Amino acid sequence: MTNVQQHIGSIALVVKDYDEAIEFYTQKLNFELVEDTDLEDGKRWVLISPPNSNGASSNGTNSSRTNLLLAKATTPEQISAIGNQTGGRVFLFLHTDDFWRDYNLMLSKGVTFNEEPRVEPYGTVVVFEDLYGTKWDLLQLNN
Repeated sequence: MTNVQQHIGSIALVVKDYDEAIEFYTQKLNFELVEDTDLEDGKRWVLISPPNSNGASSNGTNSSRTNLLLAKATTPEQISAIGNQTGGRVFLFLHTDDFWRDYNLMLSKGVTFNEEPRVEPYGTVVVFEDLYGTKWDLLQLNN
C-alpha cells in the first residue's frame, strides 16, 4: 500500500439552531467560527473549531484541523438526536494544555458541569454539557 494520508475533516453535530449554537461555542468555549456559508433553503455550512487547534504534528508537519459541522436538525428523527447523539455517553473530547485555566473560564461563563474535576491515571478530566446537553470531556492528558 502506498503512503496513505487521511484525516477526519469534520464531525457533524446536530443542533437546534445555527446562531444559538455558534454563540454558545464561540462565546462560552472560545471556539473559532471557521466558516458560515449560506447554502439556501435555510441550510448553512457552519464549521467551528477549538482555538489554535491546527498546530504541527509530532513529525513536524502541519496537521489538519478537525472541525465540528453544526448541522441544523430538520426531521423529527434528527430533532430527537439533539443533545443525545451517543445515547447519553460523552460524545466529544476537548483536549487542553491547561485544564484549570479552561475549566475556570468555562465555569465563569456559565457552562454546565456534570461533576467535579477529577485526576485520573491518564490526566485531569471533567464532564460538561453544551447548550443542548451533549456531553463532552474537558481533558488534560499527562505528559
